[in-house]
Amino acid sequence: MSEQPELHAVYVISVFAQLAGVHPQTLRNYERGGLLSPQRTSGGSRRFSDEDLVALRRIQELTNEGVNLEGVKRIMALEAELAEAKAALGSLNDEARDSVEQTHRHYRRDLVPVKNAIALFAGARQRERGSS
Repeated sequence: MSEQPELHAVYVISVFAQLAGVHPQTLRNYERGGLLSPQRTSGGSRRFSDEDLVALRRIQELTNEGVNLEGVKRIMALEAELAEAKAALGSLNDEARDSVEQTHRHYRRDLVPVKNAIALFAGARQRERGSS
């Protein structure tokens, strides 16, 4: 079972930079480039979360593979879009499954099964031929 990242922005930039193994200026550059969006305190100080750390790890992974920062930004935007589409599709699948189950619950249970009706019909026809 995977753990959910902490959503609270608790790390100041110096601690976050140390955790991530990068210089604080790198984090400022990533923020300026739209790759990271730390929360701000009322005094304007940056506060980073575990979710930001996950994003930073992805940035590092992509840049280590040779992707430039604009490419990283585009890839991460597409990954976010894909995650949203998957979530929406999952929701639609759940709705469709519920709708099918609801439809099945509304079927009339007192209807005669088809195989019995055919057997009765075939038997009636044989009786008609025998009486002629």
